[in-house]
Amino acid sequence: MRSFACAVFACLCWSAAVFAGTMQKEKAFRPPEGKTWLFIGQNKESIDAYAKAFDGKFSGVMLYTSIQELSGLDSPADHGAGVHYGAHLLKRYPEAALQIGLYMVDALDEVNRGEYDDHIVKLARWAGSTKRPVFLRIGYEFDFSDNRYDPRQYQNAFRRIVDKFRSLKIENAVFVWHSALPPNRKADMMAWYPGDEYVDWFAVSFFTVNQFKPAEEFALLAKQRGKPFMIAEATPFAAMSVRSKLDWLKKYFRLIETTNAQAACYINTDWDSQPMFKGQGWGDSRLERSAELKEFWISEIRKARFVFDQGDGRK
Repeated sequence: MRSFACAVFACLCWSAAVFAGTMQKEKAFRPPEGKTWLFIGQNKESIDAYAKAFDGKFSGVMLYTSIQELSGLDSPADHGAGVHYGAHLLKRYPEAALQIGLYMVDALDEVNRGEYDDHIVKLARWAGSTKRPVFLRIGYEFDFSDNRYDPRQYQNAFRRIVDKFRSLKIENAVFVWHSALPPNRKADMMAWYPGDEYVDWFAVSFFTVNQFKPAEEFALLAKQRGKPFMIAEATPFAAMSVRSKLDWLKKYFRLIETTNAQAACYINTDWDSQPMFKGQGWGDSRLERSAELKEFWISEIRKARFVFDQGDGRK
């Protein structure tokens, strides 16, 4: 996040070979046309709980770390938003891809001066060692005001990280440019754009139904630039009743369809149990807490759009 289905339906699973088999540099790990990969986040507890509740694996899992500390990779780290633990995810879900949110708030100057080059190298080598697809969201939610990302500095930092990964010949990582779609943004989002040669995927956050139209517009921009589109963070903000969560979920799956999202990430967690988010209105987005939500989720991800293997997409 910002600071830093299933028992009745088989497993949500494809192997890294799915991506390896379809990987072409110009296609940046894209799924087959009209299909979507599913990621679940965002911390160890919530991912494990989802896997247990729905009795299956999934296309990918989510992880967060910072350029300043690189915590949560080889050992568990909790900064108030649950435990992030990359090594655990790699071991427990050996066939899942990895989507990493890289936090860089108040660090752009240092990144651009080369002060974190050793951290970039460490992250690149760690990503390469996973032997699976890694989707790296560099400075995720670049246009969220609280992140204070200067556009030019952000561009330079994004490029520096990508260049370092490429110099180390890390072949299993692609680079994601992720907008928060803030309602009060005044600057043109393209002011933060590092360039077509550096961005592999476009991505957005989707928390409220008011972001539906802006997300469609961003997906159109991605299509115009020949980039795949990802819903990189999604959870029903301020939806406290089962009915309001169900309404949000219907919009979420509709957005996947209307944007032809090639990856969709859902954050399945009890936000109010986390010190970082408690009392902010995020609530509890765990699907397994409601039979109605669970049934609806299963019915949606059973649809042919969601693929999890190299064959017909069904397991």
